[in-house]
Amino acid sequence: MMQFAMFDTERPVRVEPFQAGLLKWIGNKQRFAHEIASYFPADFGTYYEPFIGSGAVMATLVPRRAVGSDCFAPLVEIWQTLRESPDTLKRWYTERWEQIGPSDKLGVYERIKKSYNSKPNGADLLFLCRSCYGGVVRFRKADGYMSTPVGIHDPINPDSFSRRVDEWHRRTKGATFHRMEYSEAIGRAKPGDLVYCDPPYTHSQAILYGAQSFSLEDLFSVIRRCKERGVYVALSIDGTKRSGALVCDLPIPNGLFEREIFISIGRSMLRRFQMDGQTLEGEVVADRLLLTY
Repeated sequence: MMQFAMFDTERPVRVEPFQAGLLKWIGNKQRFAHEIASYFPADFGTYYEPFIGSGAVMATLVPRRAVGSDCFAPLVEIWQTLRESPDTLKRWYTERWEQIGPSDKLGVYERIKKSYNSKPNGADLLFLCRSCYGGVVRFRKADGYMSTPVGIHDPINPDSFSRRVDEWHRRTKGATFHRMEYSEAIGRAKPGDLVYCDPPYTHSQAILYGAQSFSLEDLFSVIRRCKERGVYVALSIDGTKRSGALVCDLPIPNGLFEREIFISIGRSMLRRFQMDGQTLEGEVVADRLLLTY
């Protein structure tokens, strides 16, 4: 029987928080990545993150060897540029930030969004995800059109962003980044390696991440094959909503996972976006963390 804990204190390692995010992204784990990573095995080989997203867990963990991947080309372009040419990443951001005048943030944002939608690329996406509403980066599944409006905040200045790039370059120096489907990436993991999966959430993110078609049942099959060959797998997926009143019903196969932990993540930014910024006293949510070990 799977071990269940709403707030589990049995953690193999202590991981220090790291709050300075590089990208804003739907489902960003930056604020509680250290809690997730504290449940990882104390010792493992190569770390794999096949739904790289914001990269928050990888950068918080700082693994010696890592492979980050996604099938979404503009996102992977950002991560590959961070590794190969961090100064280029800084230049991309600075060039777009400097276009903002005293009262033209909206106009600049819309022009950059139009540029991205006409030809998706990492340079435009980098600025858009730092500037859009609440980091809720959403794409139309039919054609990948990005539709998120501009955020109410001002994007951080280039000097602050540059310092973040330097820190993230240091924290991910053991990683390589690749464009590939999650099944191919996970299939490369060997016995003793660790795979952390943070896929689109079935109860909330289906309309937001149109970059890849995704089946939770297929992912479970891939995870089972990993477990059978001695790979550690941790999976973040839908947990509870409405301040714990609703536990998301998922087709979790019997015997696949050994532990189930719920990690409080606070109020839902997605629900705030959907409800036009209203205070969401009843929308505290928790993520479900499933472990094969």
